[in-house]
Amino acid sequence: MSASRITLRRAGTVTALTAATVLLAAGAASAHVTVHPESYAKGATDGVLTFRVPNEEDSASTTKVQVFLPTDHPVLGVLVHPQDGWTAKVTTTKLKTPVKTDDGTITEAASVITFSGGKIGAGQYEDFNVAFGQLPDDTGQLVFKTLQTYSDGKVVRWIEEPAGGDEPENPAPVLKLTAGDASGAPASAKTATATATTGAKATDASDSTARGLGIAGLVAGVLGLAAAAFAVVRSRGARS
Repeated sequence: MSASRITLRRAGTVTALTAATVLLAAGAASAHVTVHPESYAKGATDGVLTFRVPNEEDSASTTKVQVFLPTDHPVLGVLVHPQDGWTAKVTTTKLKTPVKTDDGTITEAASVITFSGGKIGAGQYEDFNVAFGQLPDDTGQLVFKTLQTYSDGKVVRWIEEPAGGDEPENPAPVLKLTAGDASGAPASAKTATATATTGAKATDASDSTARGLGIAGLVAGVLGLAAAAFAVVRSRGARS
């Protein structure tokens, strides 16, 4: 085997190992409980939050997940989607500051959602969907501290809030609340819709302008031909 082939094989092996290391590192960094979408408009109504829970243990399964909802900025009208093999329990708490809505004053709100009875195996994840009636409009983010319990008794506390630019070791799921349309669609979807609408309007305006210019050109051409014909007639009349 030539030296060049050996060099190429070694380079390929190093590249593959480096790529695998990067992928493993990325997987380890992202293997925590997250909420999706990452943002909603402040005061959004009738939406859905998805809590994604991965299993990080090789020899144990996740058997219970507890999601803690903030009560200082409460999420109103919480409903849990049925999940095969899992039982969901919603615990409510009396609010220190009642929330006034169009349907009346709310004095209680969900504070904890506990999913139990199911199993998330090694190398697997589970999505837990939670519908809401209304998000708060007086804060910029919601932090959902979460406890993940394994079959061997280990409890992972995803409760650390982000501070600065560094991600904590056990970050809590964070939902960003942005200024904008609160009709229920995620902020990212609103942005995409607005962009598409703006593009469509621009296209329509461009088409209308082009049509207008085309019609104006035709009218000018017709008038030009008429003027030419009139000139010819006058010329012939003068000669006769």
